Amino acid sequence: MATNGSTRPTAAEKLRGMLADPKRLIVCPGVYDGYTARIALAEGVDCLYMTGAGTTMSRLGMADMGIATMNDMRDNASMIANIDPDTPLIADADTGYGGAIMVGRTVTQYILVGVAGLHLEDQVVTKRCGHLQGKQLVSVEEYTSRIKAAVMARSAARGDIVLIARTDALQSLGYSGALERLRAAVAEGADVAFLEGVKTREQAEQFIKDMAPTPCLFNNVPGGVSPDFSVDEAQTIGYRIAIYPALGIEVVYPAVKKAIQQLLRGGKVESVEKDGKRWSPRELFEVCGLKESMEFDVKAGGTAYANGA
Repeated sequence: MATNGSTRPTAAEKLRGMLADPKRLIVCPGVYDGYTARIALAEGVDCLYMTGAGTTMSRLGMADMGIATMNDMRDNASMIANIDPDTPLIADADTGYGGAIMVGRTVTQYILVGVAGLHLEDQVVTKRCGHLQGKQLVSVEEYTSRIKAAVMARSAARGDIVLIARTDALQSLGYSGALERLRAAVAEGADVAFLEGVKTREQAEQFIKDMAPTPCLFNNVPGGVSPDFSVDEAQTIGYRIAIYPALGIEVVYPAVKKAIQQLLRGGKVESVEKDGKRWSPRELFEVCGLKESMEFDVKAGGTAYANGA
């Protein structure tokens, strides 16, 4: 039953329903702002993923080096989650941004803004992207304290959220050390296991077996340390969630770079994938709900858009 006073399921309930189907792989394209989220939603995705790296890059103009605060991440997640509350959003929550009390606050805040799922990791607070070298970890005791705090906060909140336990221990502690941490996190109440930086398909398959029946998440970062598994490959291996955090930030870079080069070198921006024509402002606005907003205004008795726009 929905926990928001409505008969409609919450985003967290929808995500749990997806996880309940053992044959389903939840595919989550990575978005980092309202525009990329709107594009993904317009294509009919079932679930979104808010990338921490993309949030840091787009909101702060800086690399993913543990710079974004809980407020930065929560505010971005809130905006994305509420564009379409019927589509679940899984959001990066990094380390929880502090000790147990702060982890609890982070989880509570994510629940209040409508995030369906989040992942917490075992790096130190001054963390870095999981596909960079030199990561530092907290002790297993501190890590499990974070997970326990998250579970406690979820229990106390007026809502639900899927808790995903992530470990970056593979790089420094090896497979057995990483597995130990994730099993401890699940024992504390985490719903999903996330082994960052998996090296091979064989290792991924072993991980799924070793964590069964806990559902597992695959992080697809082309050019990172993990294989570039296709959706079919990830599903065959046995993953239940696949996130693609670099999808938006990777493809926008060459496109914008090319357009700027065209402007500076040729004095004119050429078309991009539209039969030799440029995209009009109206066409771009329609991706972001222009038509729906106008219809809402008219139905509410407004006159600003009664004759269109």
